[in-house]
Amino acid sequence: MSEQLPFDGIKVADFSWIMVGPTTAKYLADHGATVVRVETVSPPDRLRAAGPFKDGVPGTNRSQFFGDFNTSKLSLSLNLKNPTGAAVARRLIAWADVYIESFTPGTVDDLGIGYKTARSLNPSIIMASTCLMGQSGPAAAFAGFGYHAGAIAGFYEILGWPDRAPNAPWVAYTDTIAPRFLAATIMASLDHRRRTGQGQHIDAAQLETALHFLAPQIIDFNVSGRVVSRAGNRSETMAPHGAYPCSGNDQWCAVAVETNEQWDALRHAMGDPAWAGDDRFRTAEGRLRHQDEIDGHLGEWTSERAAQEVMHLLQSAGVPVGVVQRSSDLLRDPQLAHRRFFRYMDHPEMGNIPYTGHQFRIRGYESGPRFPAPLLGEHNELVLREILGMTDEEITEVLAAGAIV
Repeated sequence: MSEQLPFDGIKVADFSWIMVGPTTAKYLADHGATVVRVETVSPPDRLRAAGPFKDGVPGTNRSQFFGDFNTSKLSLSLNLKNPTGAAVARRLIAWADVYIESFTPGTVDDLGIGYKTARSLNPSIIMASTCLMGQSGPAAAFAGFGYHAGAIAGFYEILGWPDRAPNAPWVAYTDTIAPRFLAATIMASLDHRRRTGQGQHIDAAQLETALHFLAPQIIDFNVSGRVVSRAGNRSETMAPHGAYPCSGNDQWCAVAVETNEQWDALRHAMGDPAWAGDDRFRTAEGRLRHQDEIDGHLGEWTSERAAQEVMHLLQSAGVPVGVVQRSSDLLRDPQLAHRRFFRYMDHPEMGNIPYTGHQFRIRGYESGPRFPAPLLGEHNELVLREILGMTDEEITEVLAAGAIV
């Protein structure tokens, strides 16, 4: 197995916070890049204040919400509003190949570390700016989280039940999408710089990275004028299609029948009950017209069985089905265990804890994470002395100025 990692030698200054920027930088860090995560105590990254916390005990260094998106990084605690701190930041940008920030547009310019400054310090720098609506335009100043971008994009209107308020994706949806595209864009920019010597300023609007997941609905509106709205778990082409109750407390299985053959397989797996032989259910059109009736019968059948039993029985018959799992279930999932998706590592304060891995396997390559998320400011001296090459006198001046917080 090769010990060479894909991004060995790539240097990243990660000035971002919350989720999109840090997750983007995590991809590079886990696969070999040297990533310096710039943070501050006032305020700390908001994910550091969000659970889950190890043993249920809150603490700046005890959040695994933060930890999962910041593996394989070094932490520098720096006050960017302090003139000396801003000078250290410029020194870090001059060192870096990639500079990531996720502030409201204009903030880095006000701090003296905008793209114009970054390019003067480092002509081939690749700077990535990510925010909700983009760096320009009438909505550029709109700050917020992925919940807000998800609502503006239109996801909330189409998710939920028709007789209830919009339910939306459970998580800050665009936060989970944008890093995948931003990381790929940075990789393309690194390749472009390798070939041409030219840097880039990437303007990644979270709204725009998410919109293509609504392409069918947008195309439908453009072609037919139809506005799609909430339909619960229902599909326009498949029936039955939904989450069905199983025995136990709040246990469910998701079932999606795509073809007549799968419907026949479902019937046989259930023991060919009389209701399932109704001629009205023989075609997809008929099943779509009578979904309420089918859902009632199918729910009665699943509710008498454990979710795992339903999944294994129907999967073996060729019916698309899966248990609706909790995070605790995922830690015990045999498929994820087989693929070593979770990596247990020793964190300085939390001890041995699981970190999520990456959703792929490559023969001969062991994907990260490489080491656990850092304590706040854990690597201050290492970054100042070894990465930025500061002398003892310079470090003393930085400390005396209150730039390290």
